[in-house]
Amino acid sequence: MSPTTPDLAELLDAAVVVTLPLHRRFRGITTREALLLRGPAGWGEFAPFLEYDAQESSRWLAAAIEAAWTGFPAPRRASVEVNATVPAVPGADVPAVLAGFGDCRTVKVKVAERGQTLADDVDRVRAVRRCAWADARIRVDANGGWTVDEAERALDALGESGLEYAEQPCASLEELAELRRRMHRSGAVVPLAADESIRKAEDPLRVVGLEAADLVVLKVAPLAGVRPALAVAAACGLPVVVSSALDTSVGIAAGLALAAALPELPHACGLGTVALLAGDVRHDPLVPVDGRLPVGPAVADADLVERHRAPQERQGWWRERLRAAHAVLSPDDPDGVAAGS
Repeated sequence: MSPTTPDLAELLDAAVVVTLPLHRRFRGITTREALLLRGPAGWGEFAPFLEYDAQESSRWLAAAIEAAWTGFPAPRRASVEVNATVPAVPGADVPAVLAGFGDCRTVKVKVAERGQTLADDVDRVRAVRRCAWADARIRVDANGGWTVDEAERALDALGESGLEYAEQPCASLEELAELRRRMHRSGAVVPLAADESIRKAEDPLRVVGLEAADLVVLKVAPLAGVRPALAVAAACGLPVVVSSALDTSVGIAAGLALAAALPELPHACGLGTVALLAGDVRHDPLVPVDGRLPVGPAVADADLVERHRAPQERQGWWRERLRAAHAVLSPDDPDGVAAGS
């Protein structure tokens, strides 16, 4: 471990789990759980999705430790433009969703939801185009849900609404590369963004060698922190969109720190997702105002943390996840693994 990495006992002493309700089902869930850590540099958030194993979760723990024990790099900008996010809701529900995001001029629309059809996606995107600002940029996110053939058909249909780009239309980099080649041959080009195939890859730089994407979506937690994410961005050499993982305001502050530290930031970032939560751990939650969010330290308010404290059994479940992730980060520290309660 590095000199700034706390041992397990210190982490467990600093840990508290919160449960936050969502306004609408998102990514198949109606509540979001997160383990928060308070350290000498501020607050960090450890909230890998429930299906992630210890190896993958260890990156999220490294990011939380960076935030709470090391702090963030110096920012280059004081605020960051963000997009609104529309879950896979019926088109009729789109106006209510967008109302929660204020004046965002960029909208990300979830598509390829399991159990839904392309017609549902087209209806949702058309509804966004009708409701959003006349010059709004619309991007779609399929979370790898399409085959190459399905993605080609879908982007042809959705392209009628004008797309800024399509995020992770297919699951693998090889599929993204094939889709990109097909679209360039046909002339019906929608720029492609790589997300999961960057943050889940053993070698995130393969996206460049395969010419699989036009830009990359980076999330702080899956890349083990702001500094490692900056290194990936520099090595890729592609335009970057910083996005969130349905974080509390503590996690969003880390995403804003990455966005603020990038040399260039040509696109709005996917960091406005606190608006999807029906509760937060800050009295001044990081929700967009005039389509932007301020850059600053990761902060939680103790009374809200206590209000949203998860039941004891969930505290214990998350503490075991923390133990397992810490064991991956520090395999040569058996005393640390055994420490704590």
